Amino acid sequence: MNNNKHIAEHLLNIDAVVLSPESPFTWSSGMKSPVYCDNRLTLSYPEVRKDIIKGFVDLIKEYYPEAEVIAGTATAGIPHAAWISEALGLPMVYVRGSAKSHGKKKQIEGLIQPGQKVVVIEDLISTGGSVLNAAEVLKEEGAEVLGAAAIFTYQLPAAAKNFDDAGVPWHTLTDFEHLIDLAVNKEIVSEQQLKQLKMWYQAPEKEDWLLHTNA
Repeated sequence: MNNNKHIAEHLLNIDAVVLSPESPFTWSSGMKSPVYCDNRLTLSYPEVRKDIIKGFVDLIKEYYPEAEVIAGTATAGIPHAAWISEALGLPMVYVRGSAKSHGKKKQIEGLIQPGQKVVVIEDLISTGGSVLNAAEVLKEEGAEVLGAAAIFTYQLPAAAKNFDDAGVPWHTLTDFEHLIDLAVNKEIVSEQQLKQLKMWYQAPEKEDWLLHTNA
């Protein structure tokens, strides 16, 4: 089993990703979705966590070999960034969603030097907003953002466009396509449900996949 499928299987086995076309979830944005991802659950499974960190380390060595600092997004990217930085022997920082309103009013916690090459770590990419916000904050401090890495992506068209527009490369350990194909092989979802899932991630805003819920 390749690493994409291996990580996807971990996520399914611990219910970090739940597929429910018949009873869709509603995201905070209001969008309905047949899938919900909570990668914070991976923190509670040492063996899963170990494989994820190894995957991140291999990914960074392949795509961002010049990395000098690992940056986590607050809060989901912080623990993984810490383990990755430890494994690679690199400094770590994390980026808040907004600057503190007290003290030094910092948005970056930890030490970042102008010109340092940084990789941003996130647990999940939906549209890429939090990662790209962190990347922009790091750039404003003079860092060179090599790119971003995450455990999982829904592969929504908006994410690809947002990263392209920002000029930030990105890679993930696994993705929606690998996960749903594995779910079919494991008989977690049917062929009909697979059709709905593919319709959703190709054009989630249309909600055409909902028309097939009772088909």
